[in-house]
Amino acid sequence: MLTVHTPGAFSNCLSHLDPNILHEAAPCKVTHVNPLIHTVIYPSSVKGTCNRGLQSPSFSWKGRTQPKIQHLSHQSASKIWLCRSQDSISPENEYRSSRNIAISLFRRYRNFIDRGGGDNLKEFISAGVNAYALGCTDEGLRKELTDLKETGVEIEAMQTYGGSTSLKSKIFTEEVDECILWLSIIFITILCTPQPTIVRWSSTPPVSEEMILQWKGFCAVIANAYYMRGMAWLPVKTLQLEQMAVVGYAEEPSVVASRMRLVFSTLEVVSPQWPRV
Repeated sequence: MLTVHTPGAFSNCLSHLDPNILHEAAPCKVTHVNPLIHTVIYPSSVKGTCNRGLQSPSFSWKGRTQPKIQHLSHQSASKIWLCRSQDSISPENEYRSSRNIAISLFRRYRNFIDRGGGDNLKEFISAGVNAYALGCTDEGLRKELTDLKETGVEIEAMQTYGGSTSLKSKIFTEEVDECILWLSIIFITILCTPQPTIVRWSSTPPVSEEMILQWKGFCAVIANAYYMRGMAWLPVKTLQLEQMAVVGYAEEPSVVASRMRLVFSTLEVVSPQWPRV
């Protein structure tokens, strides 16, 4: 069992949002969401763009031995990751570097786009929640995916149920942009919870100020409906009006509906309000 003691308090994640948003919501417990893997994540072992600004925590270990850490030069490590990124990443290594996190997120994003399904969406959201907790930023992960795209690395598809696949394909710019947009919406949704529901191992803002200004109102309207009125859906027109007020245009109804589903599903993952059936 891993016990984490943080020596200092993190800044309030709601500082980016309007102070009167969700002020009546009932408090919820701080939880760690990590349903994707069954191994312990070591925040201090995450390399790359994630976990910057991390305050050094103290760990107490029960029944575990600390893993040995091998130090590699930056050049050697880069070559290793470029070679291995073409192969499937084992579950215990999915969160050991920012590049692995980016690959894991992208594979789950593409898996949902290709196959759909609520479970596949929840897998992508859970991976995004873990990335948030480990201190990743949207722009940092965008850089990782862009670097992979420019090197021509092919990403292996997710395995199908009851079988395996060796299907690989290159990364395209449009996919990177949409995947990171989804991730940014997940991060902003977490910031819209009444109090921080996910402990973040970094004081670095998870999303850029530009994304906060563009999407915080959209996510906050949905979060308000979720917490205050127990709603699981909103009229698309309401959110289109929000977009018109903020950026001067509204997306297509089907696109707005998909964004809304992403926000509601993220809230269900990080702060469930109803018993599971």
